[in-house]
Amino acid sequence: MTATPPGAALDAALAELGWEDLLADEPDVAVPLVFSLLGETGAHASLLNDVLLVAAGQPGGGVVALPYAGGRQVVWERADAAGDGEVLDAALPLRAVDPDVADGGKAAADPAALAAGRRALGWWLVGTGRAMLDLARTHALDRAQFGKPIAGFQAVRHRLAETHVALEGAEATLTVAEEELGSLLAKASAGQAALDAARHCQQVLGGIGFTAEHALHHHIRRALVLDGLLGNSRELTRQAGAFIRAQRTAPRLAQL
Repeated sequence: MTATPPGAALDAALAELGWEDLLADEPDVAVPLVFSLLGETGAHASLLNDVLLVAAGQPGGGVVALPYAGGRQVVWERADAAGDGEVLDAALPLRAVDPDVADGGKAAADPAALAAGRRALGWWLVGTGRAMLDLARTHALDRAQFGKPIAGFQAVRHRLAETHVALEGAEATLTVAEEELGSLLAKASAGQAALDAARHCQQVLGGIGFTAEHALHHHIRRALVLDGLLGNSRELTRQAGAFIRAQRTAPRLAQL
């Protein structure tokens, strides 16, 4: 992991650097850069609230009720502690709430805000996947069996290659995502790519990847939580299929 300050400390540091102004003026630059780095460094901050609020035309700094997989609602607190309620991950200030009493609940119901939030989470998931790939690649180069690095074994190379291809595909989808359906598919693609990365990288790392001392399990937990926010990859894929079935046509989402 990294020495990057998590939670409220990182929120404050980014606010001092002008995060909200950059988000309002250059979201296409701010969101991919900041959220990818959150994933790659293993840090966390409550910036998803700002993305949804600003996209909905509201001032940042509040807390939004966020849809979560399985029909639940959660909030990402601005403080380091999650407060009362079911905590989804002890490392994150993320807790389940009653959507009727959560502040800023209307922002997540705004289609443009929901699409913006899904794109942000997609970049975070891709960054998390890249962090796992880097850990597995480093281990494969350092770990030797039968007198040579395991990076030379075909099975290991295939797993690393499949992870790389999945993450590159997810990033390409995010790059062209704009409207609601494209953002939905991009988030689903990024979530599936991060889960694939977790599976392949765990296999490459072997037993050490299961230990609390190794950083991999932090990234795997983060990927599982982020995949569930604003709909997991399985739910979003079903929604996309239902939309296309209802429209009886598949819209062109990118000009190739």
